[in-house]
Amino acid sequence: MTITPHRGGFIIIATFILALILTILPLPEWARPFRPAWHSLVLIYWCMATPQRVGVGVGWLLGLIVDVITNTLLGQHALELAVTAFIVAKLHRRMRVFPLWQQAIGVFLLLMLEEIFSIIVMGAIHRPTPALSYWATPFIGMLLWLWISIILRDLRQRFKVN
Repeated sequence: MTITPHRGGFIIIATFILALILTILPLPEWARPFRPAWHSLVLIYWCMATPQRVGVGVGWLLGLIVDVITNTLLGQHALELAVTAFIVAKLHRRMRVFPLWQQAIGVFLLLMLEEIFSIIVMGAIHRPTPALSYWATPFIGMLLWLWISIILRDLRQRFKVN
């Protein structure tokens, strides 16, 4: 068994930072409900591509950062992203062999699970139920998956991230 050193950690961190910047980027009021979950999409990709490097711990830490920068209940996104990372880590071998359109369906289901967790947390802290446009985020993430997957795969190959 050959052990190769990990390379490309900077690229993984840079993509997470870019996703966090896109998460807090100001949008017009009408566009806010349609903001994709950039951090979730990037986490799903790296958990599928490099499960030995990006997993539940990274999902938890990323979720805590998202909680802080979006001013939500501390631990809300951390729970969602840790569960998402766990599911992707368990199913990464299966998900990687699917064509991109089938991966997009899996991503949609993962993003829906995150939204359901958010609704449960909102109910637990007695926040009002969000509008119907709240459910647009998983659909938008599913549509963006093709492009995000292609761009991140190109980065991974160009910088030889393993």
